[in-house]
Amino acid sequence: MIAYTIRRLAQMILVLFGLTLLIFTLLKTMPGDPARAFAGIGATQATIEGIREQMGLNEPLPVQYWRLFSGLFTGEVQAMTFRRPGPVWEIIWERLPATVELGFFGLLIAILVSVPAGLLSAIYRNTPLDYGVTTAALMGISIPVFWFALMLMIVFGVYLQWLPVSGRGDSLWGWSFLTLDGIRHLIIPSVALASVQMALNARLTRASMLEVMRQDYVTTARSKGLREYVVLIKHAFRNAMAPVVTNVGLQIGTVFAGAVLTETTTAWPGLGRLMVDAILRRDQAVVFALTLFLGMIFMVSYLVVDLFYAYIDPRITYD
Repeated sequence: MIAYTIRRLAQMILVLFGLTLLIFTLLKTMPGDPARAFAGIGATQATIEGIREQMGLNEPLPVQYWRLFSGLFTGEVQAMTFRRPGPVWEIIWERLPATVELGFFGLLIAILVSVPAGLLSAIYRNTPLDYGVTTAALMGISIPVFWFALMLMIVFGVYLQWLPVSGRGDSLWGWSFLTLDGIRHLIIPSVALASVQMALNARLTRASMLEVMRQDYVTTARSKGLREYVVLIKHAFRNAMAPVVTNVGLQIGTVFAGAVLTETTTAWPGLGRLMVDAILRRDQAVVFALTLFLGMIFMVSYLVVDLFYAYIDPRITYD
């Protein structure tokens, strides 16, 4: 296991290096001039050229790549187009709590709702409960997240006026769930973000439980005279959770990347909205750093899932 982990970490370094080359290439093929976007409307050509010189855009591409790559770790490359110039990582760390908070509560809601729903759907298959869960899961997969977020905002924010429709309340930075106002602002975006994850986990839990319940060891457990809930929970449910746990682990990276639509729709000041703003303003340093950061989250989450999967199923070994 230790040797496997070391090999995976070495592979992650190579993948991250390749990712930086891909990001840089895409940034240079994007339409628009970062210097002109930073200078604003009405700026003279001399001003634009001065900004280009300051941002290093007149240098050869290999020099620009190395300046951008090394500057992320030395602090020399700074964000140029946001509320204040400053180190890129400082701006990312400032927005990170909002996305972590939204992703954590989104996954928590998805797990608390989808796993029991999928379990009950498998136990009471071909009943109205089963049909209701599968129909709701199909709708959750089919409905776009941003549209579902808008419907939640209209119903609970505009018509019923139970919840705020957007923003993060008084907790613009830091943790908002520590206050009642922050929790109220967190409900709509976290439920919207959890909608797709709930649907996927419910369908996967149901399918996995149905497959496990047909196995011989479940029949043997019943033949021993064990109570049905012991057979289902102790024998079937634990073995059925292996693919569900894998899927939840893989959703960690998806939540960070998929929060772009939710955060933009609900004006949630997290990394997803930061990414959209940086792309629109051609802030190459922020886009470069954010994409690299999200790539690291994906790879680390995949590694943790692989290791945890071996813990759940002892039959799995890594040579």
